[in-house]
Amino acid sequence: MRLKISLLKEPRHQELVSCVGWTTAEELYSCSDDHQIVKWNLLTSETSQIVKLPDDIYPIDLHWFPKSLGIKKQTQAESFVLTSSDGKFHLISKLGRVEKSVEAHCGAVLAGRWNYEGTALVTVGEDGQIKIWSKTGMLRSTLAQQGTPVYSVAWGPDSEKVLYTAGKQLIIKPLQPNAKVLQWKAHDGIILKVDWNSVNDLILSAGEDCKYKVWDSYGRPLYSSQPHEHPITSVAWAPDGELFAVGSFHTLRLCDKTGWSYALEKPNTGSIFNIAWSVDGTQIAGACGNGHVVFGHVVEQRWEWKNFQVTLTKRRTMQVRNVLNDAVDILEFRDRVIKASLNCAHLVVSTSLQCYVFSTKNWNTPLIFDLKEGTVSLILQAERHFLLVDGGGIYLYSYEGRFISSPKFPGMRTDILNAQTVSLSNDTIAIKDKADEKIIFLFEASTGKPLGDGKHLSHKIEILEIALDQKGLTNDRKIAFIDKNRDLYITSVKRFGKEEQIIKLGTMVHTVAWCDTCNILCGLQDTRFTVWYYPNTVYVDRDILPKTLSERDASEFSKNPHIMSFVGNQVTIRRADGSLVHISISPYPAILHEYVGSSKWEDAVRLCRFVKEQTMWACLAAMAIANRDMITAEIAYAAIGEIDKVQYINSIKDLPSKESKMAHILLFSGNIQEAEIILLQAGLVYQAIQININLYNWERALELAVKYKTHVDTVLAYRQKFLETFGKQETNERYLQYAEGLTDVWCNQTVVQRIISTWFYCD
Repeated sequence: MRLKISLLKEPRHQELVSCVGWTTAEELYSCSDDHQIVKWNLLTSETSQIVKLPDDIYPIDLHWFPKSLGIKKQTQAESFVLTSSDGKFHLISKLGRVEKSVEAHCGAVLAGRWNYEGTALVTVGEDGQIKIWSKTGMLRSTLAQQGTPVYSVAWGPDSEKVLYTAGKQLIIKPLQPNAKVLQWKAHDGIILKVDWNSVNDLILSAGEDCKYKVWDSYGRPLYSSQPHEHPITSVAWAPDGELFAVGSFHTLRLCDKTGWSYALEKPNTGSIFNIAWSVDGTQIAGACGNGHVVFGHVVEQRWEWKNFQVTLTKRRTMQVRNVLNDAVDILEFRDRVIKASLNCAHLVVSTSLQCYVFSTKNWNTPLIFDLKEGTVSLILQAERHFLLVDGGGIYLYSYEGRFISSPKFPGMRTDILNAQTVSLSNDTIAIKDKADEKIIFLFEASTGKPLGDGKHLSHKIEILEIALDQKGLTNDRKIAFIDKNRDLYITSVKRFGKEEQIIKLGTMVHTVAWCDTCNILCGLQDTRFTVWYYPNTVYVDRDILPKTLSERDASEFSKNPHIMSFVGNQVTIRRADGSLVHISISPYPAILHEYVGSSKWEDAVRLCRFVKEQTMWACLAAMAIANRDMITAEIAYAAIGEIDKVQYINSIKDLPSKESKMAHILLFSGNIQEAEIILLQAGLVYQAIQININLYNWERALELAVKYKTHVDTVLAYRQKFLETFGKQETNERYLQYAEGLTDVWCNQTVVQRIISTWFYCD
């Protein structure tokens, strides 16, 4: 990936350009110390003066009123705020008319920013004050005051916090009074620029120490650049949070969100004082010290899937290369390419007006349909369909171009969704809520309606990343997620009335991915690369989970690696320095999944005997129990030395009724309530009571005996024998109540006979 730079031969402005801002993806406004506001049309390459400001107004910062938020359209999208050196900010219409000028600070107003909703404006100045204004320019509050100039400011993603500079320090101050303020030393020189992205929640800072840095929202350092030759004068996040741009003297750099650099350009611009990204995130504009406005278009993006590599060579041109036979196809588009995704044997490309769907079998005849809104911010693909996210909503389409559904939920903000907060499978869409980050909304893909009984998935702390498994039946669909503590959990997405178990799979997990061909999960866990060959083991037999996973040292991936894809048995990992590392995992577990999915149990056993790995036998044991195949389960458990479980399985096989067998299999998996329900529905009341006695669940055993008016004396006898064994006296009031009148229950011959005769065969 690189920037294709374009620069006029002669500068359009006579003095340094202080700020720039995009109205659309093809139109830009620039402000300069020559007092001109100039409009640039990139389609026609024309420039025109919008207005000449009074000679005493030197513009410093410009920010357009936000156009849209989620589904709501704003009416005031045709204006911008301009801060200036005379201590005022000016609300100016698109036509150049100054609607209002407000005395804001003593000394220059160094920065002004609208919040994401467009309901408030924050300004900072040389007087060290941070002020919040209404959208009409009325002062709401002075948020903070300090003794040094504040050079830059940014809103938090929820518009509830403000980030600003204080010399070498960065400060995050909530709008609520008395809320905790976060402050830390960020640079060794004065900080000149900051930016805070709403999608990834990461912070950028640039300073006179010639470095740029990336921070999380708690002030923890994620990346620090090497010192440049000159101070870093500008930084800006791309709207989707995947890239950022850095400007310095004769320097423009394109970087990944983790900090490493894609491209370094050296245009003849002087210092770049301000950088603005276009709405669609495909190009940047820089305000230059020598009067130029520099434009950079992001090209040479690459997408890879199996043996295909797709490269964006020009704004409207893609090159497809098949590495198996070196065949090359050129794809031409009518409009510039904004987003693309290559997966599941399809290439999906969104341009500013249309969506193209190519099959990897035929690159010549794409399926084309018009988009409702041009700026697609995210494309996700599953085997049967793909998801488009734009400013207006979330849309699911089939690969034939047929619209399927559009899920919605209260307070949905599509502008902050990314691949970590949205997940797609063949039958389910999962979306993490931004308003309450402990909640995941689950939707049916075919209808867009909430899944199951309509309840969302709720966790006890904030969730960072979600991922749906890709294969198997809808009823078995699982979702894995990482929470704020970096713990990995798994749970079922089907929720009907009863609360599904959320089970922890691992700790200190940084990133996860599901395999696209079978339900194998991989993740980077602390200093290890871990593969869970059969994550469903946690629902079947948690004791053997450690035997079903594979671990290897991950120190070679350095700090903060990220899993890019998991295709077949190949995992691609992006290291912190930007390099890609490919890891191959064993192909045998995937074959085992395939055999079990087709109920080929003999082939599965044969495969395990051929491979001779404990991991394979442990996976087969769990799969067999999950599918109620006791013969295979017995073989697999014997192979991994779980003799006690082999004996229990043998005892299950000898049970007379189908319901008894099913109940004891559930009991084996730890599903006590479900086992009890099956026995009670089949009328096997004594067995239901007996399993509670065997588990020392005395309260429930007595409750069932009393409810069904049978075997109360049996329960009392077992309880008395239990207490005698440990030399204890009865203290439970219910047991004392029912034991009245029964002297030595255990010695009653009829009770003993009944216990023997009804051990398994009663009722």
